[in-house]
Amino acid sequence: MTYTERHKEGKHKLYTNTLFIDAMKKLIFDTDNSYAPLVLRLFLAVVIFPHGAQKLLGWFGGFGFSGTMNYFTETVGLPWLVGLLVIVIEFFGPVALLAGFATRLWSIAIGIVMLGIILTSHNDYFFMNWFGNQPAEGAEFFLLAIGISAALAVTGGGAFSADRAISKKQ
Repeated sequence: MTYTERHKEGKHKLYTNTLFIDAMKKLIFDTDNSYAPLVLRLFLAVVIFPHGAQKLLGWFGGFGFSGTMNYFTETVGLPWLVGLLVIVIEFFGPVALLAGFATRLWSIAIGIVMLGIILTSHNDYFFMNWFGNQPAEGAEFFLLAIGISAALAVTGGGAFSADRAISKKQ
């Protein structure tokens, strides 16, 4: 059936929507069976998850959801929605990365959070506290997380990922 015939029968919208959905699935879930993305996503997840658990649940000496939201909105001056997104991304993003689900989306989100941290909290000094004269360490941790996130955004979840299982079904 040609596009013109589908259009006359009112099926062109369904066909167009199907093409769009298929393209989005491919963009989000397509990956190969490489082990490099597996290693990257597991390490990023293991490193970021405790930070999210501190913010959402109060684990590992964190302040929990209300304490973190108060800090974000009152001390840092972030809008409420941005604070909420940071908590959600830092907690649920690593869980999704462990499973390899929507790896590209979660990696991009984590990379954006890390960039936001550099721009809002680590903008007075750049790299390590070599001589102990800075109030904290520099941005190297966040830069590394951004680099890993960027690599995962390019490759997808790789071996042993939900992304791989979904992309094989297409």
